[in-house]
Amino acid sequence: MPVDRKLLEILRCPVTKLPVNTLSKDRVRKLNQLISEGDVNYVDGSVVDKPLDEALITENDRTIYRVDDSIPIMLEDQGIPTEQFKEF
Repeated sequence: MPVDRKLLEILRCPVTKLPVNTLSKDRVRKLNQLISEGDVNYVDGSVVDKPLDEALITENDRTIYRVDDSIPIMLEDQGIPTEQFKEF
């Protein structure tokens, strides 16, 4: 079940305070491919080891936050920086 629209309107990145948007299904698929190859890290340096069903991305496309069971995980050290990808 996707993140509630009203909640999405008020959510902000805990670091930049920028709004977040739902990551498209195509981009989630691409990210999950990279995760399965072991090529994705969280901000804290730990490896992302489980695929995402849904995710949010900051308005400037720099940080991805996972959504687990319709609950956004908006923890600073659990963000996924997009700068680690050549193209995203």
